[in-house]
Amino acid sequence: MHSDQAQRIEQSIERCRDLPGALLPMLHAIQDDLGFVPEAAVPSIAKALNLSRAEVHGVITFYHHFRSHAPGRHVIQVCRAEACQSMGAESLLARLRDRLGIDLHGTTTDGAITLEPVYCLGNCACAPAVMVDGELRGRVTDDVMNEIIESSRGAR
Repeated sequence: MHSDQAQRIEQSIERCRDLPGALLPMLHAIQDDLGFVPEAAVPSIAKALNLSRAEVHGVITFYHHFRSHAPGRHVIQVCRAEACQSMGAESLLARLRDRLGIDLHGTTTDGAITLEPVYCLGNCACAPAVMVDGELRGRVTDDVMNEIIESSRGAR
């Protein structure tokens, strides 16, 4: 972990350490800032909250939202909740996996796209839904997904 990253992690720890139930807000703050929670941050988090490293690691790995490795430049999250499944999200996801050549939690070899599951985006009436870099998209078809992929690969 380089010094800028360590400094940013320490700032997030200091900002959140006195909050009630500080672990989750702290993990969110770090991931919001860096895009992931580096494994090297676990000892500092544990020490600040008087927790074991195993407790911190357990929370990071329990919640699908947290990443322990840097994502691609763009993150595509595909909703896997029931409404989206009933509207074709699973087949959309299968075609997306094939097109990108990666599985869930994977990143394309060019570092452009990370593919992640999400278990409800609250956009059930417009299923299937995806989140692209924090932007909610509904009624996603193959054509829309192809446009998303092309713009993600072309944009830096």
